[in-house]
Amino acid sequence: MQQTGKLAAIWLKRARREPMDAQQNAKLIANEGLAGNANQGGKRQVTIIDQAVFERLREELSDKILPEMRRANLMVSGVALANSRGKILQIGDCRIEIYGETLPCRRMDEAYSGLRNALEPNWNGGAYGVVLNHGEISVGDSVQWASAGD
Repeated sequence: MQQTGKLAAIWLKRARREPMDAQQNAKLIANEGLAGNANQGGKRQVTIIDQAVFERLREELSDKILPEMRRANLMVSGVALANSRGKILQIGDCRIEIYGETLPCRRMDEAYSGLRNALEPNWNGGAYGVVLNHGEISVGDSVQWASAGD
């Protein structure tokens, strides 16, 4: 059965070590990433976190942990990211090829002590990928794994 979820949040990073800015809409640019985001190109064009995983971590650690502390660009609900390397995530009409697991860095412990260790196992830190096609995304858009022939 196909998992279908929603795009729960969008954040853009102004510059390295700068705050993450919440957005209602964003433009994805093929082979670059999110328009206006500090990170462009490469294999880590977009970073994605799973809302259910993040909520569980907040329950385990502290409700003071905010999703933007993870410094991901997108938060999805209803679609598990674990072990998704090589899959195509479709958000609205946009497609992102997942290249790997986003491993947490020391910045996570700067945000909240113990967050880095909590994010390390089983893709808890989310996924990263490459934007395959141009398009607009909005909070609330449908999210699902695309079939190979799509």
